[in-house]
Amino acid sequence: MLRRNRPSTSARVKVVTTDIPATQGVLLAGGLARRMGGGDKPMRTIGGRTILERVIARLSPQCSGLILNANGDPARFAAFGLQVIADDVPGFPGPLAGILAALDWTATNRPEIEWVLSAAGDCPFLPRDLVARLHKARMRENAQLAVAASGDQSHPVIGLWHVALRDELRHALVDEDLRKIDRWTARYPLATVTWPAKPLDPFFNANTVEDIAEAERLAALDDAA
Repeated sequence: MLRRNRPSTSARVKVVTTDIPATQGVLLAGGLARRMGGGDKPMRTIGGRTILERVIARLSPQCSGLILNANGDPARFAAFGLQVIADDVPGFPGPLAGILAALDWTATNRPEIEWVLSAAGDCPFLPRDLVARLHKARMRENAQLAVAASGDQSHPVIGLWHVALRDELRHALVDEDLRKIDRWTARYPLATVTWPAKPLDPFFNANTVEDIAEAERLAALDDAA
């Protein structure tokens, strides 16, 4: 059951629109990129800019702040100017651990904020109305969580999470060994917001070397829009 927090003191936080709550963004970059031979996928370059630069440019105007979830040496991301937080659940348990780290960080460092938006750090074409549409859907449907979809495919790693659910998420990860996001979200009222996948899927992500070539083509379309 979602617990109500005390009234927000979000006057100190820049809110992008007046009809949605202040929202902390987290970019999930904790993957091992095995299909690319290792390394950080968000650091790959398309259209003359790193994927991570493109993600930051899309989400910065929509969020009240951005942090980066990544494991290993945080210095490799120093040029981007973001606070880097690591998983505190061992064993690389997947994106739920990154979401939990972001919820914990927000509760400690931005206690006036109740919502966190998670996004994959390798999705360079995220919608410019992502945060607003997710919030409007979960308010309209009285949902506790909201996730994105395109076409007929859900993208549960891209969603809104209430900070008050962090203890329940930690229990699921640590005590139940739960790893799949959609298994966890199935426990709560969930709103799903769908974007068209044509002519460009806004949730395209670069998983392979071949995807980078396709991303170059899509970046040309996106930059010309």
